[in-house]
Amino acid sequence: MAEVVEEVIAQVQENLTATAGETGDSGPTSATGKIPSTPEGMALAYGTLVVMAMLPIFFGSMRSVKHHKEQSTAFAKTGEKPDTMSSKDAMMFPIMASCALFGLYMFFKIFSKDNINYLLTGYFFFLGVMALSHLLSPVISSLIPASIPKIPYHLSFVQGPQEGGEKKSKEKKYLIDYRFTTHDVVCFIVALVISVWYLVQKHWIANNLLGLSFAVNGVELLHLNNIATGCILLCGLFVYDIFWVFGTNVMVTVAKSFEAPIKIVFPQDLMTNGLSASNFAVLGLGDIVIPGIFIALLLRFDNSLKRKSKTYFYATFIAYFIGLLATIFVMHVFKHAQPALLYLVPACLGTPLLLAVLKGDLKKLLAYEDHPEEKTKGGAKNAGTTEKSTATPAVKKEPKKKEAKKAK
Repeated sequence: MAEVVEEVIAQVQENLTATAGETGDSGPTSATGKIPSTPEGMALAYGTLVVMAMLPIFFGSMRSVKHHKEQSTAFAKTGEKPDTMSSKDAMMFPIMASCALFGLYMFFKIFSKDNINYLLTGYFFFLGVMALSHLLSPVISSLIPASIPKIPYHLSFVQGPQEGGEKKSKEKKYLIDYRFTTHDVVCFIVALVISVWYLVQKHWIANNLLGLSFAVNGVELLHLNNIATGCILLCGLFVYDIFWVFGTNVMVTVAKSFEAPIKIVFPQDLMTNGLSASNFAVLGLGDIVIPGIFIALLLRFDNSLKRKSKTYFYATFIAYFIGLLATIFVMHVFKHAQPALLYLVPACLGTPLLLAVLKGDLKKLLAYEDHPEEKTKGGAKNAGTTEKSTATPAVKKEPKKKEAKKAK
């Protein structure tokens, strides 16, 4: 038993030493075999990380407004409410994330790390092609000359009517229903080249391109629907991040073993080693996407107020920037990997709530929903009023009938 405890302690010490080396500390770098980074290199690396973290939030939030309008239009036509994260989903998310994290940790402990990473690399290769294609579509479409025709195509795989049983199904089921154009084909080829580059070389630039595409798409497409759900999610992941970073070595071990574009990196020794640098500063995509979807919700709330200003969005966006700087500062002071959500969550939650109190918008902020359920209830109420209005003339017509009979 004592040998097992000593082995665990030694492993934790090894992880902490390696983490400190990765964060750019020049002291324990000799233990990890990494070249010490210069102060200029560290400043460049972490400054670039901060910029790369804020760009997906800004552009993803802007794109989420357009996506929200498309969802609202589709909801008005079909009556089907768009899929958004509910409060129950937000409560379960940290638990599911913990199970997934611990499961990966056990896989890396039991099975070969290389074999697992082969599977993960193949999986993220296909996801990366799709994410990059969606991200680059408006950019490449604007760069393609107007002389090149935009030819539409429709790829469909239909299951025809089935006969049998008590009821005959005459409706066609679309197993594949995908519409695209020649511009989309160009986007797909560009995304495929970048993904193959990552698949073959695992270069840090290709990793960042895929990671940033995941982050922008996540902020754009993942909607919280209301502020309460966002508070539940952020608070749950606040506890999750602190526990798995400070309480155990699980997060650090998985982050070191997991080879996939789920993080953005930048070399601290770029000035000395060029593009072949290997001493990286790292920021996980979760520290971008999770606060990002909340900040995007605040932008949609700003638009709902119709004040021609984006006060809540920009204030929280600046608070996120300050939270990132605080994370980097504390990491270098204590020479240990820091859970970024420890600093980002209070900044991103406290700023809009305090601002709402000062501006008198707290009730509006808490009551805001992307797709309120009152629309369906309002429809029922309107239906009830129409029934009453049609019933009232019927009652008035009865005396007229009686008077006609008396006249006869």
